[in-house]
Amino acid sequence: MVEPETFTFLSDLKLNNRKAWVDEHREERNDAMRNFTGIAITLHDYSDRYDPFVAEARSKPKQSYTKFFQEPRDRVGPGLYRTGIDVFANAGQPTEDFGYYLHIEPGNCHAGAALFQPSKPALARLQARLVDDPEGLKDVLSDPEFMTTFPDGIVTRKALNVVPAGFSGRDPAAAYLKMVGLGCRKDLPDADLLDDELIDQLIEIFRTASALVRYFE
Repeated sequence: MVEPETFTFLSDLKLNNRKAWVDEHREERNDAMRNFTGIAITLHDYSDRYDPFVAEARSKPKQSYTKFFQEPRDRVGPGLYRTGIDVFANAGQPTEDFGYYLHIEPGNCHAGAALFQPSKPALARLQARLVDDPEGLKDVLSDPEFMTTFPDGIVTRKALNVVPAGFSGRDPAAAYLKMVGLGCRKDLPDADLLDDELIDQLIEIFRTASALVRYFE
């Protein structure tokens, strides 16, 4: 599913995270983007096997993966460019709605369901849901199949030191309220992403993660 050249480009980009280098390797970058577009199409084409809401949604493959260039407010690490890309399968928008993703980064590949970089309105909706129904989330996380597939439970890429203003540190969902976007993830070996049969593995991961997506709808 992921082309070896895409892994090579991402690995080289990590060592040469500069605009001049990216400009010199525009063809390789464009090839990687075409690969991501193809993966997004595949995830949507098979979505009836893990989420009918995604299957019914209009596919927008070129808007279904993160951009290489990092805006200052979204920057992760010191580089101008992302060296790991998320390809999404969403019924809505990746910054507005919980959905499924495949993270492609040499040595750090994983898949699951998340809203990792929510807009401010989306983050407010996520926080409200956590406060309104902490028991519902507990039910999702305690499901044996979910626990086996996602042993780390809920994860985030950015966490605050304290709960946001307007929330209580004694709230049952306090640990999750500190998260600026959250989700679940299952780590995958790089070799699995190069396998044409990866889609079958992703379908099972996404099917298990669908309970978390439904909770946040």
